[in-house]
Amino acid sequence: MSHDTLRRPHPVNNAGRPAPRAPRRRRRHWTRRPNPLAGIGSALWLVVVIVPIYAMISASLTRQDQALGNNALKPPAHPTLANYNTVLHNGFGHFLLNTVIVAAAVVVIVLVLSLPLSYVAVRTRGFWSGAAFRMFLLGIAIPAQAVVIPLYLMIAKLNLYDSLLAVVLPTAAFAMPVCVLILTGTLRDISEEMYEAMALDGASTARMLFQLVIPMAKGGIGTVVVYAALQAWNGFLFPLIFTQSDGPRVLTLGLFNYVSQFGVNIPALLASVVLSGIPIFAVYLVARRALVGGLMGVGGK
Repeated sequence: MSHDTLRRPHPVNNAGRPAPRAPRRRRRHWTRRPNPLAGIGSALWLVVVIVPIYAMISASLTRQDQALGNNALKPPAHPTLANYNTVLHNGFGHFLLNTVIVAAAVVVIVLVLSLPLSYVAVRTRGFWSGAAFRMFLLGIAIPAQAVVIPLYLMIAKLNLYDSLLAVVLPTAAFAMPVCVLILTGTLRDISEEMYEAMALDGASTARMLFQLVIPMAKGGIGTVVVYAALQAWNGFLFPLIFTQSDGPRVLTLGLFNYVSQFGVNIPALLASVVLSGIPIFAVYLVARRALVGGLMGVGGK
């Protein structure tokens, strides 16, 4: 057989004429255009972030008698780890454990309460549910300093003063409005057809929550976990007002150990700050994809 016989015959229409071929689609070649302004802005922002971190780490490796005389941007001539040794042998492990307990408890409370509340706010179509949701979000506009005295009286009446629970409960309460707002926006991105398909399959509300909502809202849940953990980790006002002894002391209050009436041990103080930031930075590295996905929508779209 010749080469022409092996060629596929040209399609014909009803009139016996060859049908016109479909036009070929042109491939789009996307080219990245240089954006000098964005590059300059990113470089400036990187400098703004990196320089203080470098100065802090450099000062934490400096001896105490040289902390005030050296240039902050100049690397130490004789770096030492004595400041970190001082921090680790001055109750840092106890403060770290208390902070981890507070952060974990706050995250659990926020997730257990915020996720069902956001689900009800999204799935319930009614005036009262919308009004309750908007009323709940008013908590974003209430600063903690404005209600610290009533909170102090409530905690004293409940015999929770000078305990970790006195720090956990207010921190979780003030973190919940933002977390509900994040989760509500995430759950609204789930298509209505998925809910209807599970409803036709006879799924209950609890089954929809655990088999549909939670798997589809991993990005928003990751964002809530990071936000609530940061609120608990960096909290200062509630531990300062609601605790007194060294037993429930957290990292933010542990920094006062290096401040006295005669001066401040700046290198040890900064070494404690560096060690305090490592765990929460590790949490961010683990949950950064879920955090970005929650900020951009379900599935990172």
